[in-house]
Amino acid sequence: MQMQVTTAVRAGARAPVQPVDSSLLDESDAPAAELDATRNPRPLALRMWSFAAIRLVGALAVGLVVGLIFDMVLTGLFVTLALYVCWQLVNLFRLDHWVRHRNFVQPPVLGGVWDDVVTQFVRLHRRKSYHKARLRQVLRELRSSTAAMPDGVVVLNSESEIVWFNRTAAQLVSLRRRQDVGIRIDNLIRQPEFIEHLHGEHRAHPVVLEMRNTPPTYLSFHVLPYGDGQRLLLVRDVTRQRHLEQLRKEFVANASHELRSPLTVISGYLETLGSMPALESDLVGPITEMRRQAERMTNIISDLLELSKLETTDEELPGKPVDVIALMSMLRKDVLARASHPAEVRVRAESDAQLVGDAPEITSAFSNLVDNAAKYTPATGSLELRWWTDEEGAHFSVTDTGIGIPPEHIHRLTERFYRVDPGRSRATGGSGLGLAIVKHVLQRHGATLEIESEEGKGSTFTCHFPPRRVAEQAAESTN
Repeated sequence: MQMQVTTAVRAGARAPVQPVDSSLLDESDAPAAELDATRNPRPLALRMWSFAAIRLVGALAVGLVVGLIFDMVLTGLFVTLALYVCWQLVNLFRLDHWVRHRNFVQPPVLGGVWDDVVTQFVRLHRRKSYHKARLRQVLRELRSSTAAMPDGVVVLNSESEIVWFNRTAAQLVSLRRRQDVGIRIDNLIRQPEFIEHLHGEHRAHPVVLEMRNTPPTYLSFHVLPYGDGQRLLLVRDVTRQRHLEQLRKEFVANASHELRSPLTVISGYLETLGSMPALESDLVGPITEMRRQAERMTNIISDLLELSKLETTDEELPGKPVDVIALMSMLRKDVLARASHPAEVRVRAESDAQLVGDAPEITSAFSNLVDNAAKYTPATGSLELRWWTDEEGAHFSVTDTGIGIPPEHIHRLTERFYRVDPGRSRATGGSGLGLAIVKHVLQRHGATLEIESEEGKGSTFTCHFPPRRVAEQAAESTN
């Protein structure tokens, strides 16, 4: 039995590591021979322990016989046990020597339970080598795949320190593997917008920064949390997209300017024709419709020009205090002056604080919100304008009891020309640019737009301004 066990151990030690692939690391992926050997280890262990027990009993029996011959039974048993313990210590020393130098030394032939221990060591060593080889191959393939990615990837720990980055990130952000690993990313990219995005809680959208290169480049940074406080920083070069966006903005602005002059001439002639007393009755309807469509085109061009002006820069405006209470009163009068307006238009001024901003832009944004609410609120409905402040800043909201907005459309309302119902929007004369103008005005004032709506019950559009936009100055109410 001893020779059989030893042969199995030596064969296990010399067996080569099986070739690996890139599948997931799991205990079930161990070599088949290893699994067969460990599938039912209890009989082998029982045989080993039985053999060890028989050997111990045999040694004690020999010591007892020798003690009886020399009439020194206790001495014979003591000497036998001492020799047995010394032999076990020698086996333990040989096992320790092999464990420390197992890559260069053949496993020892110890017999009994010791051979079972050696066998377990061999299995563990082979399993470790197997999984180490597989892990090395998986890491190699992971590096190759990330190096081929068009986007940069930077792994950050909970302290925003760089743990790893791929080749694209090194090229885009000028990272150096030896010098920058372990350095905080906000020490390398110090632009305030990036730092706010890195440490902020709302990271639904990436932040685009202009890098100080020659020629200038634009990079998009998006932080994604994962694991236990770790974060993944995705970096993308959006220089070409930015240039195309700039060309589009310039084209829209130039086209709008070029269209305004001929449209003004057409509107003037149509107005002259419509006011002629000798105009035939069958031409009154077509000319009236042409005047209405020309006015609608004029409004669209005006909105395009205003939107182009707002998009020229995303920098926050300093501005001056704006009397919001007086502005709400004026907007209420404008709604009531319509031919068709909601039955009730309320103004709730819960604070006399003023709003620091650009007065024409603030007026344009609030007017667009009120105008949209009035258009889609029936004559039997109500409209409420509310202004209040708290520790989070200043807030302006417009609440209506109109048709409401389906939830799948809410996140796209601020896109240019986006319409929930194109037919109804054209009937009301909307340009589809009002909420886009509101979004850009709020961005230039460090504010955000929140939209809440329930189909068939109405909508609430709320502008949230930061505390720095609040001017604690009394404003006279003009209700």
